[in-house]
Amino acid sequence: MRIKLGAASAIENPKSAFQNPRHTRLCIRRGNSPQYAPDMKLKDFIVPQAVIADLDSSDRDGALRELVTSLAAAGAMPAQAVDDVVAALIKREQNGSTGFGKGVAVPHVKHLAVTKMAGTVGRSAGGIDFAALDHQPVYTVVLLLSPENQPQQHLQAMNIIFTNLQKDMFRRFLRQSATREAICELLDEADQGKA
Repeated sequence: MRIKLGAASAIENPKSAFQNPRHTRLCIRRGNSPQYAPDMKLKDFIVPQAVIADLDSSDRDGALRELVTSLAAAGAMPAQAVDDVVAALIKREQNGSTGFGKGVAVPHVKHLAVTKMAGTVGRSAGGIDFAALDHQPVYTVVLLLSPENQPQQHLQAMNIIFTNLQKDMFRRFLRQSATREAICELLDEADQGKA
C-alpha cells in the first residue's frame, strides 16, 4: 500500500510508520523516510515552579488566570501577555470544554506571545465547574501553552498529557497530592513509567 504524503514522498507501510507498538509518537517527514521525534516527557514542558497544589479559584476563568499568572511569575511567559493568553484560553473553552471528565481538564492554546512551550498543573480540593463532558467537577487542571509555530510539539505534548491522565492511578494520586513537591514527584514517576 502506498500513500502519497507530498509531491515526492511515500510510505510503503503506513501503519508501522505512524505507530509504535509501545509508544505513540509523532512522525516527522524527512525526505522519503519517516523519522520519529525523540520521546517527549512531562518534564520537558511542565514548569515545576508554576505548579499550584491548592488553587484559590473556585471557577474556571479564575483558575485559568491563576495558572497563567503562575507560569508568568516562573518566567515561562511574558507577564504583560497574561490577559491575552487568558482571553484566548477562555475563548477556547467557550468553543468546547477541555474538561474531558473523570475530574480532569486540559486547557490548552497556541499563542503568539508564547515563545517556548510551557505547562503547569493546578489542583483544586473543592472542585471547579469546567462544564466537563461528564458534568462532574474538575479537581486537576493541566494547562499547556505553545507557540503558534510549533503545532507538532503541541500535539506531542497533548498526547503525553492524555496518555498519563487516562491512567486511573495517576489521576487518583494527582488529586491526592497536596503539595507542589508531591505533584512534581508524581510527574517524575510518570516520566519514568512508574505512575
